[in-house]
Amino acid sequence: MGDIFKYLYKNRYPYIFIAPALFILISFSIVPIVLAFGISFTDINLRGLADWSRISFVGLDNYISLLTDDVFIKSVLNTLFYVIIGVPLVIVCSMGTALLLNYGKNRIFTVFRAVYYMPSITNIVAVAVIWGFLYNTHYGLFNYLLSVVNIDAVPWLEQPTIAKLSLIALAVWKGLGLNMIIFLAALQGIPKEYYEAAKIDGANRWQTLRHVTIPLLSFATFFVTITTLIGWLQFFEEPYVMTNGGPLDGTLSMALFIYRNGFQLSEMGYAAAGSFILFFFIIVATIVQFKVRKADADY
Repeated sequence: MGDIFKYLYKNRYPYIFIAPALFILISFSIVPIVLAFGISFTDINLRGLADWSRISFVGLDNYISLLTDDVFIKSVLNTLFYVIIGVPLVIVCSMGTALLLNYGKNRIFTVFRAVYYMPSITNIVAVAVIWGFLYNTHYGLFNYLLSVVNIDAVPWLEQPTIAKLSLIALAVWKGLGLNMIIFLAALQGIPKEYYEAAKIDGANRWQTLRHVTIPLLSFATFFVTITTLIGWLQFFEEPYVMTNGGPLDGTLSMALFIYRNGFQLSEMGYAAAGSFILFFFIIVATIVQFKVRKADADY
């Protein structure tokens, strides 16, 4: 034991530097996760917070109830809908935008980079207000443009499936900029020798893009896929601000379901159980992505 303390004292400086970050991580991440996991096995609510004697251990009842809760099942299906459509759209659109901006040499393309990035740093409430006007069935800009070409008005936020697609369009537009910057950085880090070798071999632009650029973006694509997938599994702000989960819970996400039960209905134990089911989905999706990445060839 004495040797361990001597070693730690001798090499104390690295530990001193990481101590503040480690303290914050333990205090605000690990401890709350452990507490939430314990809470998920109880029936804690507002009365339980006021008087701990009212809290009862219910075992797996919260998890069993969630798996038989039609609203929760609907929120899971809605979240999968968001993920299956939204994640590929974000990756394709952000990569495509980055490729177009990377090929441009004029100064105007620098302005476009800022324009595409701005939605990512814009407050979601402000964005929701503007898009709410755009989506308005009676006087919104989108339906006005449709009326110009004699197309009937679309109930953008009034029909479940269309409302989900409308929220996806908003989220893709808002999340495009950050991922675009990541792809741009990866593109500018590709050595020119690869392109020179492809040119000598007689490859055209499409062949260079397919066999050189995209494979060399594999790590950036992996990173964007992981972060985007986790973000869309926790899809919350857009349905909360724009539709509050409606119509008919058609846009209700898992994160919004957890918020409703935990902060509006005060069923903290039930909400905590839902949060750990969501946590399980995120872990599984991340592990699958790492397995797929490991199976791919490194360039």
